[in-house]
Amino acid sequence: MELITAFATGMELIKRIDNTTEEMIKNGANVIHLATGMVVGYPPCPRVDQFRKFITEKYGIKVVVGTHPIPEKYYKTHHKLGTWNSPEWQELIAPTLPDQETRLKYD
Repeated sequence: MELITAFATGMELIKRIDNTTEEMIKNGANVIHLATGMVVGYPPCPRVDQFRKFITEKYGIKVVVGTHPIPEKYYKTHHKLGTWNSPEWQELIAPTLPDQETRLKYD
């Protein structure tokens, strides 16, 4: 596995996602990972699924939501708040939702 580039969220986000995705693909990326922080922050990024769909549709590349497992402390908070109860959120967090033992290691 090779990390090609990373970027932070901020102003003009969709432009940055578009430009950075294009650059990643030019550099050989075959999968794009959106940061785990997009789902564990509060509130989670409400556009994460739109970003995933945009990248997939425009570039035809696989997009995974998450770069590392969700830490237990964030799992507990979002579980209590019901943040991820919908089928859509369950799909989005699935790649980064390991068992409790693993989540505890990321606290």
